[in-house]
Amino acid sequence: MRLVTWNLNGIRAAIRKGLDEFVDRINPDILLLQETRALPEQLPKDWAPSMPHTLMHPAEKKGYSGVATWSKESFDEIGRGISTTLDYDDSEGRMLHTYHNGIHCLNCYLPSGSSGDERQFWKEAWMDDLLEWARPFTELDEPVFLCGDLNVAHTEDDIWNPTGNRGTSGFLPQEREWFDRLLASGWSDLLRVAVGPGKGPYSWWSNRGQARQLDRGWRIDYVLSNAAGAPLLSQASVMREGGLVVSDHAPVIVDLDI
Repeated sequence: MRLVTWNLNGIRAAIRKGLDEFVDRINPDILLLQETRALPEQLPKDWAPSMPHTLMHPAEKKGYSGVATWSKESFDEIGRGISTTLDYDDSEGRMLHTYHNGIHCLNCYLPSGSSGDERQFWKEAWMDDLLEWARPFTELDEPVFLCGDLNVAHTEDDIWNPTGNRGTSGFLPQEREWFDRLLASGWSDLLRVAVGPGKGPYSWWSNRGQARQLDRGWRIDYVLSNAAGAPLLSQASVMREGGLVVSDHAPVIVDLDI
């Protein structure tokens, strides 16, 4: 089974740039999308998703945030949001929990703090709530995959320029320590397990300078697994080629022995 997570940086723009053709190339069984930035009624009227079973969880604010889950097979919606103290109803569309024939998928788009102190506070509060909300899933006997854009580069291997970004949201010491605690609570970083230590592979690149051309990126998109799901890992990769035509993120692909 192929599980893919991908931040689209806007689904309407991604459709215009060839999203469906690229999804066909990747051939996922389950596709978890973040930053869709559209209400269902805003999608092109003559367009239909390239996978038969889809579910959107948009933000209330038009053109902002939002996640969506697509699948080859039918699935059940379990819930939306993580009941945070800051956004109990998940009005920003940041978590969608679905169940796929014995597999739980938690489709997550963690807030960014790059716009200022207020949003950084929001982000860190959301992270603390996510840590506690996700903890019970680590103890389930069924596989659980926590996937998406977590907006944190965990280690120096996950960012091209760690020295120059120590004070940048997404690589702050408290954010990296939070990621340590997240993994210690029972989650495995499947891409890192598959590729081992070393710089990259990155999943997001700035549009500034020559970051894309020189592969000066960040790894902020993840597939995490509980103990029941980790042994199913076959291989994992980031598909940079073509993915950056559609978005400023590349899809993270995990193949599972299911």
